[in-house]
Amino acid sequence: MIVRKTVIKRIREALRRAPVVVLAGPRQCGKTTLARELLSEDSPNYFDLEDPQSLARLDEPKTALAPLRDLVVIDEVQRRPDLFPILRVLADRRGHPARFLVLGSSSGELLRQSSESLAGRMERIEIGGFTLAELGVASADRLWRRGGFPLSQLARSESDSVAWRKQFIRTLLERDLPQWGVRVPATALLRFWAMLAHYHGQTWNATAPAHALGVNPSTTGRYLDLLTDALMVRQLQPWHANLAKRQVKAPKLYFRDSGLLHQLLGIESEKALLTHPKQGASWEGFVIEQVLALEPHDEAYFWATYQGAEIDLILQRGDRLFGVECKRADAPRMTQSIGIALHDLGLERVAVVYPGSQRYPLDKRVEAVPLTALAKAGALFPASGT
Repeated sequence: MIVRKTVIKRIREALRRAPVVVLAGPRQCGKTTLARELLSEDSPNYFDLEDPQSLARLDEPKTALAPLRDLVVIDEVQRRPDLFPILRVLADRRGHPARFLVLGSSSGELLRQSSESLAGRMERIEIGGFTLAELGVASADRLWRRGGFPLSQLARSESDSVAWRKQFIRTLLERDLPQWGVRVPATALLRFWAMLAHYHGQTWNATAPAHALGVNPSTTGRYLDLLTDALMVRQLQPWHANLAKRQVKAPKLYFRDSGLLHQLLGIESEKALLTHPKQGASWEGFVIEQVLALEPHDEAYFWATYQGAEIDLILQRGDRLFGVECKRADAPRMTQSIGIALHDLGLERVAVVYPGSQRYPLDKRVEAVPLTALAKAGALFPASGT
């Protein structure tokens, strides 16, 4: 049992500040386990909306929820979006007799519904699978290979991990997405998802996948948005600077879980991963997800120009920008591209994350940082920026 102390602390702090906290994350990433650390599932204040008994208790939701005090947990809230207006009424009560922790697996509709109904009353926390900080540096290679979903990461063998990921993909497409109102055939979405694995780490262009699937580009755009809302894919948006240079304007695509990426690429062993042509892109996406989970930031972007200058990740903290480059190399060096990004974007610092063991400077504001440093949250750029 791995206790995710940092996430639990974030949830407790958010519950002190806001009457409603939305904990969003993909299916099977550990949201329910976290909620049960805070409130027993046997408590009358715990509602699991995949449990018919909990659904029956909420036939008259205001009558059921209004008398409750202290912490109330509502799991799989995306199954009952009609609860959000009622939560708004309950959140406005004087003295806040109850605090609500609501868990959801579909980000797009969940965010829209909660934002519309609970504006000014809600904090949102988004989580994924395990991070390097939670598992420790010794687990780095396995975390990259298997991904962060608890049941994949902690499986007894590689074959058990592969079997779990296969079943997860099938269940998401055949059961979960239809329950959320998606009306796309599972076979079509699986073909698109597998095709998308080959676009991991690249900027999105809908034309080629649309042609391969025999549909129009707007349809593939809709498919992409479905997988983004399900928190399977990240569309990393471009940063636009006021420059004369032509800058890339399309989003860059990453699988949020490296284990699912490897599954859809047919990678089922360490040897297969280390010899696969997508090895470098896979490692880049893995590092980016670890950085986004562990490094404080307000927004995240990438930057690229058609002249070849680029930076893999830009973290925005207020009016300050920090850059992250991912280099799967033994000893990364300062590059012209990093220098251009520093100058053109006004980056305060750049961290070049690599799989080595030594931290060393590459330039005045550029540092090579081992991946294992990410086992400590905020290790790339201390909050002070120094």
